Amino acid sequence: MNERLKVLLSPLNFAAYLAWAAIGWELLFARWSPPAWLSGPVSAPLLAVMHLGFLALFLVVTSGPREPQVRTLPRLLLLGQVALAFGLMLVARNSSLPILLILCVIQVVHLWSPRPALAIILAINVAMYLVYRDAWQLQSPLIATVMHGSFQGFAALTAWFAFSAEKTRDALAAANADLLATRSLLAETARDSERLRLSRELHDVAGHKLTALKLNLGALARDPRFAADGQVQLCARLADELLADIRGVVQQMRQGDGLDLEDALKALARPFPRPRLQLEVGADARVASVAQAEAVLRAVQEGLTNAVRHSQAQNLWVVLRREHDALRLDIRDDGRGSGEVRAGNGLNGMRERLEALGGGLGVGRTGTGGVHLQAWLPVAA
Repeated sequence: MNERLKVLLSPLNFAAYLAWAAIGWELLFARWSPPAWLSGPVSAPLLAVMHLGFLALFLVVTSGPREPQVRTLPRLLLLGQVALAFGLMLVARNSSLPILLILCVIQVVHLWSPRPALAIILAINVAMYLVYRDAWQLQSPLIATVMHGSFQGFAALTAWFAFSAEKTRDALAAANADLLATRSLLAETARDSERLRLSRELHDVAGHKLTALKLNLGALARDPRFAADGQVQLCARLADELLADIRGVVQQMRQGDGLDLEDALKALARPFPRPRLQLEVGADARVASVAQAEAVLRAVQEGLTNAVRHSQAQNLWVVLRREHDALRLDIRDDGRGSGEVRAGNGLNGMRERLEALGGGLGVGRTGTGGVHLQAWLPVAA
């Protein structure tokens, strides 16, 4: 299911839809008195258009991204909801209409930092007091404002704690993914070190002793007493073959020297429900050092982070392959962005880490608007 559709059908949004529908029913079909400043009730079609407009703006805001760099439009749309709620309160004296302001306050704490959000909520309550006093002409406008303001405060605090818990959960998921990837990398490093140690032991110990055995067998073969002995010649031939086999094994183990990052990359993406990682690692795409491994891991991690926070992507394709004397890392997502990709601290840090190892980074967009990162590193450490 599409991520935005999941948000629109979330339990919190569904509760808001029920509240909106109940308010609309009472607004259009129940009996209520118009405010004192109006000579008569406003037409039902106008009320319906204003009420539907509030819902439309609510859907756009709640289903859109919440990153700081894309909050200008959602904030303006939210202020439009506030204006429509007060517009309805000015033309219809209906006690359920202030509930729309509670829905607005919940969105305010998601789109503004605490201090601006508090200022906006206070301004909403001041405006609500003026509507109660002048338009509705209540006997106790301050008491009514405090009562509805307390509901707003409760909703705002609940929404803020839920939002903070969500951010903390994402941060813990990212930290857990980092730890899992690091553990996998450490395990691969240990295996690679052990393989290299065994190859050295075979070469230095077994190879040395076999060479000594060959020399002694050669001396025996030259001795007239053993020159015609078939057993001595067989032992010399077996020693030659065994030394060649050991050298082949050592060479093969050294050719396999390097770190395989496939498990670490999978561990890095496993805790994230979105985007789905589509990973392809070439059989010969092995890094030569821990520093190179860290650079590749951090590049993929940044690609995951960007896809989650900025592009709302559903899939992330990662391809690590070897081309001649270079390792190529291709990262792209299926987001729907537009314009030039601006490098923040994450992309700049990735570029600096790669360049320090003799590599580089290219940043662009795919044909569909997703982010496309192309990194490369020299094969040699």
